[in-house]
Amino acid sequence: MLISSWNVNSVRARIKNILDYLVSSQPDILMMQEIKTEEINFPFDKFKEKVYDTHVSGQKSYNGVAILTKVKIQNINTNLIVDKLKQARIISGEISFKRKIIQLINIYAPNGNPVDTDKYSYKVGWIDKLILKLKNLLKENENIILGGDFNIIPSEEDVYNYKNYEDDALFRLEIRKKYREMINLGFHDAYRYINGEKQEYTFWDYMGGAWQKNHGMRIDHFLISNSLINNIKDIKINKHPRGKIKPSDHTPIELEIN
Repeated sequence: MLISSWNVNSVRARIKNILDYLVSSQPDILMMQEIKTEEINFPFDKFKEKVYDTHVSGQKSYNGVAILTKVKIQNINTNLIVDKLKQARIISGEISFKRKIIQLINIYAPNGNPVDTDKYSYKVGWIDKLILKLKNLLKENENIILGGDFNIIPSEEDVYNYKNYEDDALFRLEIRKKYREMINLGFHDAYRYINGEKQEYTFWDYMGGAWQKNHGMRIDHFLISNSLINNIKDIKINKHPRGKIKPSDHTPIELEIN
């Protein structure tokens, strides 16, 4: 089974590239972040034509997450985290795979910049709520795949020049410690588990020729619970969509389980 995650940076602006990706890569499930639309304006029909059912937690102009799936998914939940700002940042569902019920959780974590504003404290609080929720969920079901745009650079090898980001909300020590706290609940960073210290990125800014210079960062992740670690066949960063016309500034990550 191929499960992909992609911050598409507006589903309507990126619809052609997304449809091309579905045809070329044929994911069984695509978890999208930053869809930037409410459900009423979401292009459900376009994905239905490609035989995908779609579940959406949307918001006008900002944020938003969605799950596209060819496999049966149940118990869709958009309220795993109680968010006082009511931002659409999380959606989950359950799939059956090899006699296991797996909970898929798709997140778009807050960016948090600038760090001297409420945006940073909101990010810290949101991640704290996520950690608490994961801790409780693992008591009910040990089989969890958490994917999405975490807006966290986990370590120095995950960004082209870490010294530029030492006080950035994506790389601050406090934030990296929270990523480690998530893993210590009983998860593995699937990319690092398979690829070791390989240096690849999932995001390149539109500014300053970042894509052409490969000035990127790895902020999109799959955390997979320890109970599923032997089910990982491969995980790859698919850079092709980032090089297309009118691309998202992120590119898909692809988790294959068997």
